Amino acid sequence: MQHSEYSCRSCGSPKLHPVLSIGPVPLANSLVSEDRLSLPQPRYPLDLAVCTDCSLVQLLETVPPEKLFSEYFYFSSFSNAFLQHAREITEELCASLGLGHKNLVIEIASNDGYLLQYFKQKGIPVLGIEPAKNVASVAWDKRGIRTLCRFFTRELAREIAGRGERADVIIANNVLAHVPDLNGFVAGIGVLLKEEGVAWIEVPCLLDMVTGCEFDTIYHEHCCYFSATALDRLFERHGLVIEEVRKIPFHGGSLCLLVRNGGPSYKSEALKELIMEEQEWGVNLPASYNQLGCRVFELKEKLTKLLQEIKLSGKRVAAYGAAAKGTMLLNIFNIKREMVEFVVDRSPYKQGRYIPGTLQPVVAPSVLETEKPDFLLLLAWNFADEIIAQQQEYKHRGGHFIIPIPELKIV
Repeated sequence: MQHSEYSCRSCGSPKLHPVLSIGPVPLANSLVSEDRLSLPQPRYPLDLAVCTDCSLVQLLETVPPEKLFSEYFYFSSFSNAFLQHAREITEELCASLGLGHKNLVIEIASNDGYLLQYFKQKGIPVLGIEPAKNVASVAWDKRGIRTLCRFFTRELAREIAGRGERADVIIANNVLAHVPDLNGFVAGIGVLLKEEGVAWIEVPCLLDMVTGCEFDTIYHEHCCYFSATALDRLFERHGLVIEEVRKIPFHGGSLCLLVRNGGPSYKSEALKELIMEEQEWGVNLPASYNQLGCRVFELKEKLTKLLQEIKLSGKRVAAYGAAAKGTMLLNIFNIKREMVEFVVDRSPYKQGRYIPGTLQPVVAPSVLETEKPDFLLLLAWNFADEIIAQQQEYKHRGGHFIIPIPELKIV
């Protein structure tokens, strides 16, 4: 069934077909302060559709960005894996492009300066663009990263370029999915890049999300879910060329793109292969997404049954990772404090708050030593190896880890 009142965020086509309806859920990163526990928590519809013209998978409704990002609780620096990935990106770009003190690296959605710090350490000028005031201030105050506290738009790109600051490198990792105005954002990249500049862009991989049952990455901040097919059409519309593309395992599977301004419009072999794989899978066909809804239902049955059995046996369960995907899993599966008592997180910005909807308290990892839960449900399952490595003491005391995605298992 086509959804006639909406048009595609990328190509403007009215041919949007709903593929998954999750229902009204809280905003994934809207952790609740103690003084607001008794107040009603807003919930918003979460309906996913595919454009059968350009293949973009997208949310039908848009929550205003100011509600989502003006105060933000996600700080990239609290993940060792994130920092290691940032170092690797820095080394690769510096080596391949020969960057130095005469160049400029701009990061869109620069968070707390977790990535730009490594360019700065090499003496390369940097500029961060980050709309969340509390996060941007950490980049400025703790790392000395020059940061504009603004949403990135075509207009902002023109403003920056107009004062002579065009970029040799633009980095936009895990931000394109957050953008309601895709065309304005991508056009802005073209405006801000120097003629010979490159953009390094990472987005979660749509096919990995569907085949890996990564339903917990579907939330209001993520307006879009990208295939190589949809990305190629989006960038081509704005005179940008995907010069390189590769799949990386980060975040449960991501696409990493190297994009240039203008130039030849040929497709690299890697891009052609990815597009062919997606076409064979049926990336623009609504029926291709049926399996996701079925698998979510199956996983809910299995996980809630497991948690009930653990509770009946007299053992205790906590969770690890007060990330957005954790909020989604707990709410979609309706897992409340009776089943999972509290959520551990390393970030002091999250500690002392509560998971929206299900209201588990967020506490420091040290609480594991005093409370001694028998099982830890890894909500941040994409960092399972890192978390398990950090929690060897918990494991030695007999603790077990429940990894819910892509397949439910206990380790």
